[in-house]
Amino acid sequence: MQTVAGDCAKTNLLSFDAAALTQWVADIGQKPFRARQLLKWLHQRTATDFEGMTDLAKEFRAQLESLACIQTLPILRDHLSADGTRKWLLDAGQANAIETVFIPEDDRGTLCISSQAGCTVACRFCSTGHQGFARNLTTDEIIGQLHMANRLLDQPVTNVVMMGMGEPLLNFDALVPALRLMLDDNAYGLSRRRVTVSTSGVVPMMDRLAQACPVALAVSLHAPDDALRNDLVPINKKYPLADLMAACRRYLQVAPRDFITFEYVMLDGVNDQPEQAWALIELVRRHDVYCKFNLIPFNPFPQSGLRSSPRSTIRQFATLLSDAGIVTTIRKTRGDDIDAACGQLAGDITDKTQIRQRLSEQAAARPTDQPIAFRRRAP
Repeated sequence: MQTVAGDCAKTNLLSFDAAALTQWVADIGQKPFRARQLLKWLHQRTATDFEGMTDLAKEFRAQLESLACIQTLPILRDHLSADGTRKWLLDAGQANAIETVFIPEDDRGTLCISSQAGCTVACRFCSTGHQGFARNLTTDEIIGQLHMANRLLDQPVTNVVMMGMGEPLLNFDALVPALRLMLDDNAYGLSRRRVTVSTSGVVPMMDRLAQACPVALAVSLHAPDDALRNDLVPINKKYPLADLMAACRRYLQVAPRDFITFEYVMLDGVNDQPEQAWALIELVRRHDVYCKFNLIPFNPFPQSGLRSSPRSTIRQFATLLSDAGIVTTIRKTRGDDIDAACGQLAGDITDKTQIRQRLSEQAAARPTDQPIAFRRRAP
């Protein structure tokens, strides 16, 4: 496996999970225990070269030096928010850059990791989606974000959320080895409950994740019915709510938590009415999906044509869900002064699709005063 960005043309050892590293070590004539030693140096000690791996034989270190490298994406910018949130802009090559965000708390440190340079899903409320799409990240580029953060931060990363740029499940083959490294006791040793994959609802890949590496799952829901969700989350046209709810129910059979987290961005006059809260309650009850709702204040950007719901509306919406017995939280906005809050990650993307143009045309065709009108049910 070769690195994509940077000047190393050797095998990047951050590309390998434990099984693949063991095989690679065997292929170069070394014993399996060497792979365990390497794994700890790479991920627990966040090594950046082989010379410092002092418990490895000198001959083995020389062999590693000739065949392999340890490389993460170069840092272009490092921003620190007033609230302690930290955001890195990383060079993904060919005029592309991705973003990684660390959110410190008293009892934990959460790293938000990107999986793609851009995104093809093109959700209306997401700044990343309006940038278009360049390419999938490789395994070393995904896990390299965690390697970098643990190397640079004063506190450890205790939680990982795959909620950065991109749809993780559309980069499945690179994602799963990275997840396995996050969980491996010889690497980062995180529990399955502390690693979350967020998806817009790629149903077949949800089923594959359940079999390959079941971690905590967050689903970007954002609407209680297909008509509205088709507009906000276009992938719903391919995987409508009935199919998505069935996939959530299947995932719960193996999930490390006994609930699915539904992410719900609050959009003024679009999806924040009491009738829509009741429709959400009806939706999850009808499909028997045990869940938690995480209400997200929208972080506006000009191209969206959307507004954030007032705080009073968000609180009322949360109360309706809570009164129905559904655990509901309101996400605290962090890092918005450095554009590191939910939905704000954009990076720099050389769009290889027509997503950016299509979204611009759709935005121009909508009325500016009311992007999507919610039709109340007749009494």
